[in-house]
Amino acid sequence: MSIYQNLIAGEWVGDEASPNINPSNTDDVVGMYVRASADDAKHAIAAAKAAFPTWSRSGILERHAILRKTADEILARKDELGELLAREEGKILPEAIGEVTRAAQIFDFFAGETLRLTGEVVPSVRPNIGVEITREPLGVVGIITPWNFPIAIPAWKIAPALCYGNTVVFKPADLVPGSAWAIVDILHRAGLPKGVLNLVMGRGSVVGQVMLESPDLAGITFTGSTSTGKRVALASIEHNRKFQLEMGGKNPMIVLDDADLNIAVEAAANSAFFSTGQRCTASSRLIVTAGIHDRFVAAMTEKLKTLNVDNALKAGSQIGPVVDDKQLRQDTDYIEIGKSEGARLAFGGEVLRRDTPGFYLQPALFTEATNQMRISREEIFGPVASVIQVKDYDEALAVANDTPLGLSAGIATTSLKYATHFKRNSEAGMVMVNLPTAGVDFHVPFGGRKASSFGPREQGRHAAEFFTIVKTGYTLG
Repeated sequence: MSIYQNLIAGEWVGDEASPNINPSNTDDVVGMYVRASADDAKHAIAAAKAAFPTWSRSGILERHAILRKTADEILARKDELGELLAREEGKILPEAIGEVTRAAQIFDFFAGETLRLTGEVVPSVRPNIGVEITREPLGVVGIITPWNFPIAIPAWKIAPALCYGNTVVFKPADLVPGSAWAIVDILHRAGLPKGVLNLVMGRGSVVGQVMLESPDLAGITFTGSTSTGKRVALASIEHNRKFQLEMGGKNPMIVLDDADLNIAVEAAANSAFFSTGQRCTASSRLIVTAGIHDRFVAAMTEKLKTLNVDNALKAGSQIGPVVDDKQLRQDTDYIEIGKSEGARLAFGGEVLRRDTPGFYLQPALFTEATNQMRISREEIFGPVASVIQVKDYDEALAVANDTPLGLSAGIATTSLKYATHFKRNSEAGMVMVNLPTAGVDFHVPFGGRKASSFGPREQGRHAAEFFTIVKTGYTLG
């Protein structure tokens, strides 16, 4: 079996590899991937630092060509890369191919952004002085990504980093090195100079710790758990380093009495259970007003009965496995917690057996939940959702906002009044009306409020806020 190495200073290095296991079939080894050592991580940072002076002053056509070539190859190989993603993460094949397509779109967008770099020329308040406002690259950027979107999230961090002239040290989640390796390989072959992009696969406790402790990283962009995000923040403050955090969500989906029931059920089911509920934008709190509550629960239960949980590569699968045994235990532990708290398990929650050995979990729907229960306060990150009954819109809004997190929020209603009020008053970074809380475009800002996010938004033109530094220049004459 091939060994996939780390890319450091333009060379593929390393020989001690660990298996990448398919959660749909634990007998299937996706590949053997090298784990970087602490010394490897230090070497990668040094390589990125050495490459920065030249790359930061490279021509925009050079950057455009590399990013565009990368986008074209990803799109041309979307079926192959989608199968790889589905095998290592457990996302069903159509969703995996969709995620790969999105990665290609992101690289294509930022290829265009290299040609749209702009500044400002303004007059000074003093006579005969001109003022130029420009953006310059941040420096060496550390990129740390999660396992649930193993190609899209790396794409929306790496593409703008390179677009704006930064060099990169990239640590993907240890569970999903395959997609990360593939995207780095494509960029490497597209013509990136040595040291501009360095891949260090491995454990966060080893590779990530070196990155946090390094004074040579000018910035770290991180997506992952809230607890780890706090560690990134504290370490970055120590080094006066710019940092960007995307963390957890406990996202509400409100269903009002006037909602179209079919639209509400489809949006709620997609939000809570598709991608096995393993999305930071997933809605695990379904806040439903009294007049539609019973009909909604009945319709949701019928919908869940139709969903096919099976191998991610199998035709007809609608929900794949949980990513690994640790996550499966976390999900089932929360199901037991919900029962012990007094919520009623209305459907599902059973560990399933399929033709291939894997981590299969039947979607779980709780009713009679309150917003004070742990299952309503803590991010589960699995196919588990709770229905919280409220009397009216005002109570629904209050319950929706009663959370320390604030990434995404949704409402199902036919009322323009309530839709407009919710968009203005929801304490979330992204708000959806009659749509799933999960699912966002690649060319617009992504991010949350409260403990869900910190720093500038990701994606689209707003990415420049993190990956560049503003400089103001004055000229006499």
